[in-house]
Amino acid sequence: MYNREWDPILRAGLMAALAAGLAGCSPKQEPDAYGNVEAEEVVVGAQTAGQLLQFVPEEGSTLAAGAIVAVIDTVPLVLQLRQYQSQRAASASHQTEVGQQMEVLEVQREIAQRNYERTKRLLAEQGATAQMMDQAERDYKTLLGQIEATRTQQQTAGHDVNATDARMAQIRDQIQRSRVTNPQAGTVLATYVRAGEVVQNGQPLYKIASLDTLNLRAYVTEPQLAQVRLGQSAQVSIDAGKGQHRELTGTVSWVSSEAQFTPTPIQTREERANLVYAVKIRVANPDGVLKIGMPADVRFGPAAAKP
Repeated sequence: MYNREWDPILRAGLMAALAAGLAGCSPKQEPDAYGNVEAEEVVVGAQTAGQLLQFVPEEGSTLAAGAIVAVIDTVPLVLQLRQYQSQRAASASHQTEVGQQMEVLEVQREIAQRNYERTKRLLAEQGATAQMMDQAERDYKTLLGQIEATRTQQQTAGHDVNATDARMAQIRDQIQRSRVTNPQAGTVLATYVRAGEVVQNGQPLYKIASLDTLNLRAYVTEPQLAQVRLGQSAQVSIDAGKGQHRELTGTVSWVSSEAQFTPTPIQTREERANLVYAVKIRVANPDGVLKIGMPADVRFGPAAAKP
């Protein structure tokens, strides 16, 4: 039976239902930008040529910084080093021998010089003939020429020793580089070789990246650019499945100084804009929820005031 006293209650219920319906129909807040997650990847290459005796990295495995991850065969380098060591010993021996010859020639030069000066005085006093003077001068100058030639040999032998030392240092450096050290802690994203293969100097071995902190590269229009600052906070939203989204907090770490044409797969808040600016947002990823290439939405927080 209808009761007029129920009218206020019915009206209140209808108003609440209408308000809830209007709230459900309100437009969702659009993101400020869209982008994709990327990592700072490092491609590690071989620094010497040879057969790969050991190779540790596997896709998906984690490596510590400074770990020995690959070993390249060093037998050819060791044989080369021994050859240079023999050459160095021969050059050093020759250098010593030439030095000894130099000492003998210096003694002979002193004697020839005294004889030349004495003969010169005797000739002035008519105590020596011109033939004796010519002989003394010839002996003296001959020894000077021999000393100069020996000094050149001594310098050449010294250069040979130094050059061999440099080659040996280079070989030792290559032997040391045959043990590949992982440059940074992270997760192996891809491997390009296997143990047993012959690699060349500079050939890529594997790719690694730290997934603990990733970057979101997004694009903003010129009107938005004035509101973006380095160090500014940003809310990054990713699809968590079943219509749910997960919010992560990031920090603007880089803003491009030059505009570029809008990338094809990227949408912006103002679709009419042809030129956009790239922005990187650094986001912590402790539980690994972010994946490389994953799309994400961005809403920028309040910009810090300029000093």
